[in-house]
Amino acid sequence: MLKTQKKRRIILKNHKAALKAALYHTIPVLSGYIVLGTAYGILMNNQGFSLLWTIFSSVFIYAGSMQFVTVALLASGFDLLGAFLMALMVNARHLFYGISFLKKYKNMGLIKPYLIFSLTDETFSLLCNVIPPADVPAKWLYFYISFLNHLYWIAGSILGGLIGGLLQFKLRGLEFVLTALFTVIFIDQWRKVKNHIPTLIGVFSALICRFIFGASNFIIPSMIVILLLLTFIKEPLERSIPK
Repeated sequence: MLKTQKKRRIILKNHKAALKAALYHTIPVLSGYIVLGTAYGILMNNQGFSLLWTIFSSVFIYAGSMQFVTVALLASGFDLLGAFLMALMVNARHLFYGISFLKKYKNMGLIKPYLIFSLTDETFSLLCNVIPPADVPAKWLYFYISFLNHLYWIAGSILGGLIGGLLQFKLRGLEFVLTALFTVIFIDQWRKVKNHIPTLIGVFSALICRFIFGASNFIIPSMIVILLLLTFIKEPLERSIPK
């Protein structure tokens, strides 16, 4: 009995520490997701969808930009193949996210499916460089960062769904919030790490591919280039990091 109680206290302590650390890391995402989620909820309301549909999509789709595309897909009628191809094109970058997280998510147990499902752009950005404190299990820190970000998006979409029918909004320009959020995360990561080679590879690969392939088609090529370059320099890069 005493051993069981002690084990429970340790588990509870680990969860509290992980949740506290996750709250600190997800504050920038909170500000962005509340605004973007609200915009999504307002858009759903303006298209005639009830709050229940807004909550359902934010809980089970949870795909950021794809959710905004989904509004048009739902309004245009049933097209399963079209919806599948659109989702594949819009979220193809997540294939590369998953490849880079194979090692990180290797021994996550029962929470692994949820971690995979909730790996959005912002969550990926945070988890790439987050360093778990000594008293925080990495597994639960990853979980709470993913869960809190998901919760922020749901809360924002609910807020938008509730006030969408009461107030009239001009949604033009709200999409820049996502750009601003990525900029804040980028600056924060730049300041936290001393080795900026991976970051510079990402920036210049994206710029070159943007120039070659254009604004509409550069994301996937740039991710392929980044993946190949980082794979090629992985061992030298790891050896250069002080132990």
